[in-house]
Amino acid sequence: MIRLREISLPPEHNVAQLSYEAAKMLKLPNSKVHKIKLVRRSIDARKKSDVRIVYTIDVAVEGNEEKIIKKSGCKRASIAPASGYRLPKAAEKPACRPVVVGFGPAGMFAALVLALAGLNPLVLERGEDAETRHRKVEQFFKTGELDIKSNVQFGEGGAGTFSDGKLNTGVNNPRIGWILEQFVKAGARENILFDAKPHVGTDVLLTVVQNIRKRILSLGGEVRFNSQVSDVFQEGGKLIGLMVNGEVIPCEKCIFAIGHSARDTFEMLLKAGIRMDPKPFSMGVRIEHSQEDINNAQYGLNNSILPPADYKLVTHLDEETVYTFCMCPGGYVVSASSEEGRLVTNGMSYADRDGENANAALLVTVNPQDFPFDGPLGGMYWQRQLEEAAFLAGGSNFYAPAQLVGDFLTGRPSVSARTVKPTYRPGVTWCDLNQVLPAKITDALKKAITAFDGSLKGFANPDAVLTAPETRSSSPVRILRNEDKQSVCLAGLYPAGEGAGYAGGIMSAAIDGMLCAEAILENI
Repeated sequence: MIRLREISLPPEHNVAQLSYEAAKMLKLPNSKVHKIKLVRRSIDARKKSDVRIVYTIDVAVEGNEEKIIKKSGCKRASIAPASGYRLPKAAEKPACRPVVVGFGPAGMFAALVLALAGLNPLVLERGEDAETRHRKVEQFFKTGELDIKSNVQFGEGGAGTFSDGKLNTGVNNPRIGWILEQFVKAGARENILFDAKPHVGTDVLLTVVQNIRKRILSLGGEVRFNSQVSDVFQEGGKLIGLMVNGEVIPCEKCIFAIGHSARDTFEMLLKAGIRMDPKPFSMGVRIEHSQEDINNAQYGLNNSILPPADYKLVTHLDEETVYTFCMCPGGYVVSASSEEGRLVTNGMSYADRDGENANAALLVTVNPQDFPFDGPLGGMYWQRQLEEAAFLAGGSNFYAPAQLVGDFLTGRPSVSARTVKPTYRPGVTWCDLNQVLPAKITDALKKAITAFDGSLKGFANPDAVLTAPETRSSSPVRILRNEDKQSVCLAGLYPAGEGAGYAGGIMSAAIDGMLCAEAILENI
């Protein structure tokens, strides 16, 4: 096929136009263009008076492709590159089946690769299946009654299930296309295959993760819920077994994809002598604006036929970097707590992104030298400290402390919402976040909010809402591993994904899980 780039059309275009644009670029009759495949679709809103939809497409044409490209003289045409990820195969089937701990993106795609290779993996997930988990999470949002075993952090699909389901990543990896295809096979919309910023949405992800699980089961894998690993057994520097719900499971190869909130598991691994280091991460708040205001700021006033707008902002201060993360157009701020007495927020949206507000994490980078606690888990203990302070400030009932941007910037406690209504459930407690979060974070946030208003008009809207705290943007720990993906001190243990400190989102976690599965296949 021939790849054509930078095809720019107005928002009100019909996709059928692409065939005519391809014929025009290649100087061919329309009848010579037989098939169109969308490769990439993005929005160019640099000129607010002329927002454009920009495509990259692959086209099948009649005739010699190289000669057609040369004759057309089109600088935006080339032979479409060969694509596709080839699943690795196992040289033989091991006597002891591999185990995957955790069924978030890293564990799920590790298990899928192992199952497709015929190794019948056993998956151990501490939380519950997606359907049961969803009911308990909704109950928590309504009542503040937390189930520490089944919540936004733990259960089928991992923390990513209750998010915007964004599948874009800064990583350039040949596995990306294959991962997207598996999402579509499991029920995600096909547009994720070509949208520049693909997302699935929480409502669709709940079905997708169950379908991926069913596929793993159909291939001979096994998934056990409510199954937490409480100890690892080793002999001669090699993994030989796991303690799970009081049962010892023989295990020689185990992918540990535990997620960034498995704090008791971090403590267990540290006690077992598994080497890990504290790592930089970020903490801050969630900020909410009216989605209409974000649309107007990004697209201009005539934007009714465009999708909800997003943004991505960053500023480098003297000692910290402040940036927006996990931006959820038409989304909701939610409680992502997994421990009693500790409160943490996150953002999520549904597939249609049709909520009234836009929200994003507004985060400040913190480094190990900033941590008030020593040791490999120093960052984790600082997270807990801030989450406990937020829980108390909110009223000790999982209401979140919140403040209007205008009040935050002037150091005045807020007493109620104005034009932007907070979406956090079960509710918010208005206060002064300067009294809840450390000055290192609040001082940096104030500077950043003012700076971001210059890039995105209205970002510093006094009525915008800040909800605290956002503490779990990524893992505060890195479980050390060698180039072969195995722990530096325990052969057979493969730390993987976001919890192990090697990923930062659904896609990068899925890729890392696959890499660990491939490493197992190479070492059988």
